[in-house]
Amino acid sequence: MTHTLRDRFRSACEDTPVPAPAISVLIVDDHVATRAGLKAILTSEPDIGVVGETGTPEAAVAMAGRRRPDVVIMDLQFDHSLAGFDATREILASDPSIAVLLFTAFGERQLLTRGLECGARGFVIKDATPDEVVRAVRTVAGGGAFVDPSLSGDLLRSPAAGQLAGLSDRERQILSMLADGVPNKEIAARLFLSPETVRTHVRNAMRKLDADTRTQAVALAIRERLII
Repeated sequence: MTHTLRDRFRSACEDTPVPAPAISVLIVDDHVATRAGLKAILTSEPDIGVVGETGTPEAAVAMAGRRRPDVVIMDLQFDHSLAGFDATREILASDPSIAVLLFTAFGERQLLTRGLECGARGFVIKDATPDEVVRAVRTVAGGGAFVDPSLSGDLLRSPAAGQLAGLSDRERQILSMLADGVPNKEIAARLFLSPETVRTHVRNAMRKLDADTRTQAVALAIRERLII
């Protein structure tokens, strides 16, 4: 049986595997329309794919355990027994490599503080633009920290605000690279420093900013425009 050139081309195309998106995302929100909107925004990008969505934090914990997404977008406004913060803790206890991006309609300092304590890497307000949502996902997937630029002015103010100007140029440079998702080893290679020296600069910046984690240090530096 002979095949036309068109048949052969069609067969070759069907046999060619389609590469999986580089960043896999799980969406957790109790509003169907919100989930649909986020999915449409994210799947329009060639490097991002949605591997699941759910309306409850309890289901999110189980789904994250099965599907191992790179990023979980976690709503904080639930009327369920397991809140978004608790779900974040459980997901990260099972797999610390997952990046949790908190998603809320409210820009309150206590929410950000609790989120950072839970180990979340980012904080996005629900009226963020599609570009900001995509940038947030890419940033936290790469290991960086993201804080929505529309957050209220006092959200990230620290008792150590007077010390902010004390950051060295090198500390600002390293925090900026962390915000872009660059891992410690690569920062060390780019700056011709040892990994331990990079860690020392991060610890010093955390101390000066009165930050408990490097994510919080990055968030504070972004808020105070110490890094761009």
